[in-house]
Amino acid sequence: GFFTHVAKRDPQEGYRTLVEGTPVYLHPGSALFQRNPEYVLYHELVMTTKEYMRNVMVVQPQWLLEVAPNFFKKSDPNKLNKRKRMEKIEPMYDRRLAHAQDAWRLSKRRG
Repeated sequence: GFFTHVAKRDPQEGYRTLVEGTPVYLHPGSALFQRNPEYVLYHELVMTTKEYMRNVMVVQPQWLLEVAPNFFKKSDPNKLNKRKRMEKIEPMYDRRLAHAQDAWRLSKRRG
């Protein structure tokens, strides 16, 4: 159930959550703080001067496709460079369609 709590390393600074695109950072007390893996799964976000991820573990993007195939899909390989073709994934939710009747958003689900 934590597949919605995944963040990808941002080239400029920190990480961005895959669902919302929110900028987040590894907590300084994390064992992964200096390692900066490409993708991480976090348990909680703590807001101080920045929004920090706590209880973090490294994940492979392929795992997300296997665990949550209804939520993640592979990107169109024609729109990516060679290096990214094997690793790029995107959430299936499209913010531009938020007004549509069939649009859904796991971050706002109840229960």
